[in-house]
Amino acid sequence: MREIVLDTETTGLDPEDGHRIVEIGAVELMNHVPTGKEYHQYINPLMAMPDQAFAIHGLSDEFLSNKPKFSEIVNEFLEFIGSAKLVIHNAMFDMKFINAELIKSEKEEIPFERATDTLAIARKKYPGSPASLDSLCRRFKIDNSARVVHGALLDSQILAEVYLELVGGKQPDFTLNITDVEHGNSSNPEKAKRIRERAENLKSRLTKDEENRHRKFIKQLGDHSMWSEILKV
Repeated sequence: MREIVLDTETTGLDPEDGHRIVEIGAVELMNHVPTGKEYHQYINPLMAMPDQAFAIHGLSDEFLSNKPKFSEIVNEFLEFIGSAKLVIHNAMFDMKFINAELIKSEKEEIPFERATDTLAIARKKYPGSPASLDSLCRRFKIDNSARVVHGALLDSQILAEVYLELVGGKQPDFTLNITDVEHGNSSNPEKAKRIRERAENLKSRLTKDEENRHRKFIKQLGDHSMWSEILKV
């Protein structure tokens, strides 16, 4: 399963007010494991940077002046994300901006259903608790000391770690619900079958002498002991 953990930085809070994306960062996960493949791009928004936004991410007009426009990087961006699920913190915010930019570039919008919102997951899992990215880093003891200002790629890297904790730890697919497996309710029947069955039994590590001494000891427990029934001694 391929997923893309994604974050954006913008000039403001709402694309309907004319605000634009100025940075995109994305990290690829394959079966909940980071592959090392990342996408990062600064973007010229073709507008002045408001002071409030600059205070959040530190991206100045001068710095962004020679960066490509979104329309110039859109194909590269879409190729990177492909058809993967998008993992985003506060997904509605980023998806609105991404789709607004796609419309301006005469590209098809991305359905919101493709987004997994880690903010919603955190609020459901820890109701009443702070669910900001910094708060979740503190909860899961994830080092975010480099996050002096917001940055799309750094935040994506941090969010990838947070997301894996939210869905059950660094390797959630290894989590086994034994009740589901025993009753055939696993979402992956073939996986459940592999868990129930082995191609062949593991070989005993006992030597013949150890096995004989163990059987002798079991006989001393009497004919009605549990181990005598199991081993038929």
